[in-house]
Amino acid sequence: MTSANSINHQQVGMLYRDHRDWLFGWLRKSLNCSQRAEDISQDTFVRLLGRSELLAPNEPRALLTTIAKGLLIDQHRRNRLEQAYLAELAQLPEPLQPDPEQQQIALQALLRIDQLLGELSANARAAFLYSQIDGLKHMEIAEKLGVSVSRVRQYLAQALRQCYIARYGAPQ
Repeated sequence: MTSANSINHQQVGMLYRDHRDWLFGWLRKSLNCSQRAEDISQDTFVRLLGRSELLAPNEPRALLTTIAKGLLIDQHRRNRLEQAYLAELAQLPEPLQPDPEQQQIALQALLRIDQLLGELSANARAAFLYSQIDGLKHMEIAEKLGVSVSRVRQYLAQALRQCYIARYGAPQ
């Protein structure tokens, strides 16, 4: 159901027609790469179409810039994560390295986990990583983060909820 202030497909089409060339030019200048600029500009409008509720923007270029910058940040994070994963794989003996299909599956899982953890506060994310990666106990995490043990438990509960959502979907 859309209200009079909600953006609809026709309005996104108008935004595309009126501001696509500007956005592409801004991205091309910023990125110094026409292909990436084209991809990000298209993804920006796709992201707009995917929003269920969005008020018609007073400043459409500011909205488009914000979305495009978010996409660039997401892309940068994905690239860094992929490079770190591939660097770790390169250190494994060849017989232990997964085949390309398994690598892709693992990378997609890592990207999904990163996305979900990115929705947590910095402390909740750190607590989860300290617990799961470093194997620290609650007291040690509390000391590192400068919070109480009960707060660490809350952070871990938040992170585990995100893991549950990743595995089973949002609870009904």
